[in-house]
Amino acid sequence: MEYNNQTSTDFFLSGLFPPSRTGLFFILIVLIFLMALFGNLSMIILILVDTHLHTPMYFLLSQLSLMDLNFISTIVPKMAFDYLFGNKTISFIWCGVQSFFFLTLAGGEGLLLASMAYDRYVAICFPLHYPIHMSKRICVLMIIGCWIMSSINSCAHTAYVLNISYCRSRTINHFFCDVPAMLTLACMDTWVYEYTVFVSTTLFLVFPFIGIVCSYGRILFAICHMRSAEGRKKAYSTCSTHLTVVTFYYAPFAYTYLRPRSFRSPTEDKVLAVFYTTLTPMLNPIIYSLRNKEVIGALRRVIQRICSVKM
Repeated sequence: MEYNNQTSTDFFLSGLFPPSRTGLFFILIVLIFLMALFGNLSMIILILVDTHLHTPMYFLLSQLSLMDLNFISTIVPKMAFDYLFGNKTISFIWCGVQSFFFLTLAGGEGLLLASMAYDRYVAICFPLHYPIHMSKRICVLMIIGCWIMSSINSCAHTAYVLNISYCRSRTINHFFCDVPAMLTLACMDTWVYEYTVFVSTTLFLVFPFIGIVCSYGRILFAICHMRSAEGRKKAYSTCSTHLTVVTFYYAPFAYTYLRPRSFRSPTEDKVLAVFYTTLTPMLNPIIYSLRNKEVIGALRRVIQRICSVKM
């Protein structure tokens, strides 16, 4: 059923699930959401309570978990509510709110991943200068900068989509209020704004990704010249972990938002959106915990502490 009431300001989300497999996909998405919720909350609490993890690297990682936690919470609960109650409408204001938080978290996470790459670059290539270039003050400023810059960018885009005229069907062919999907409903030429979307994507995704690639090229060169085999192994493990996360996040995002509208398809956009809205928030804490001996060690210490208190 499609809502096409021109007198209403509400939107209608077509959703993610195919009608024939709705139940199976819904259960899978809910399980992924619960895993992401548990994993990211556990990572935040672990970094908070274990003093061995009170370093800039893990402080940045805790922010990544916080962003992932908010990222998936912005999208999946509304999707689950729509399925359970059969009401896929979303009010004009709430659509703007969802779009604002999505864009803020998307841009902020892109900048944060670049900040984490810079942290590893300084730690491996300039270890003696690490306390100076990655002090707690600088780390906090980097995090605040990520939030502020992404919020300003999000405000600009959200303000635009809330002030254009929608004169076609109110059905957004997506499972959340994605700006490009909303633009297809506009009754005005939006090519100028689509160009600003391209510019924003370049600033918040492409440039940080180029910076990450360049920094890790320098890091790999430094790793090859390390004398300690244990040091090389540890540095390589940390870098490969971060690069895995970066690939999962940047690749589908860039592919979606850098393509012209004529080359995009709603179905393909939905599938790609699942990666950066649902799968990546679930995989990040798993990747960083399973491939990080310091995190595993901290988890053991916390479990031992809990067990000793109970005894």
